[in-house]
Amino acid sequence: MTGRRIGVLGMGTHLPPTVRTNAEVAREAGVTAEWISERTGVLKRHVAGPDEAASDLAAHAVRSAAEAADIDVTDIGLLVCATSTPDELGPSTACRIQALTGATGAVALDVSAACSGWLFAAKVAHDWLRGSPEIRYAVVVGVEAYSKFTDPADRGTAVLFADGAAATVLGPVDDSEGFTHFALGSDGALADRVLIPAGGSRLPASAETLTDRSHCIHMDGRVIGRFITDVFPELITDSLDRGGLDVRDVACVVAHQPNPVLLRRLGAELGIPAGRLVVVGDEVGNIGAASTPYALAAAAERNGLRPRDRVLIAVFGAGMTWGSALLTWSGARAITSVSAASPFPVSESPSERALR
Repeated sequence: MTGRRIGVLGMGTHLPPTVRTNAEVAREAGVTAEWISERTGVLKRHVAGPDEAASDLAAHAVRSAAEAADIDVTDIGLLVCATSTPDELGPSTACRIQALTGATGAVALDVSAACSGWLFAAKVAHDWLRGSPEIRYAVVVGVEAYSKFTDPADRGTAVLFADGAAATVLGPVDDSEGFTHFALGSDGALADRVLIPAGGSRLPASAETLTDRSHCIHMDGRVIGRFITDVFPELITDSLDRGGLDVRDVACVVAHQPNPVLLRRLGAELGIPAGRLVVVGDEVGNIGAASTPYALAAAAERNGLRPRDRVLIAVFGAGMTWGSALLTWSGARAITSVSAASPFPVSESPSERALR
């Protein structure tokens, strides 16, 4: 690898203020609140307002990330948005975010890799910054407005997916800090296992697709569960091997948040200490491309990440897509624009809370 080292300089998160509880979701999904919490671990999820789009949520997070990094939005030279729920098919949602934030000097583009999107976008920004010294700062924001695309009666998706945004400012850091050992992958043969079928060029929106609810998220939960069970351990072990590390050498593991119950089980099977596996899906649900950066911000705020701490990042999502990276922390701050902090520790399970 050549060029300067690139790391995280600041983080910002945003959750819309409206909260949907398990009791509310359960009524429409035909299940009980207890069923949701026991099967998924999700306790609540935030929902965008009728007039809010993905770019509105992302703009809040980008502004907070710039503030945390102590830069002005006009200093941003590259703005990469990761989302699978864009404002519209075109233009890019990143251009909408640019206009909302006033980041007038930024090159703006989207990356589409579903729940893996933030890490894919971070790799794009990382390499762009290393190869373009005239650009000092990039912002990578993951955002989803899944509530616009969920069928409230589909218990397999309505109980999990939610809305939110998380942004990171990337820039030069000391030689002992920053990102290393990116590894990304895709398998398009599984693309139809979780998707929004209608609204694109293959199945344009029509009265028929609206009636069929083809504009909503469709997911084969069993296949996706098996995929996560297979790929997550591989991501962890491969990343540790590439870095020459043991799991005890990392301060925390930050992963996509598909299902807190599943994530905790897999973490335990891998021998990851409970306090080192960051779990935030219980308080926000699955917020797609925003899940991993939101968890990283939570680790910085609540788990007390210190400069030079090692973070193992693992993502997986529709496509199918997956990836990992090692990040040596630079001491960046994280700012939440709308507080949704849980009253319990980020890595504590619902069952553990019940015993307190």
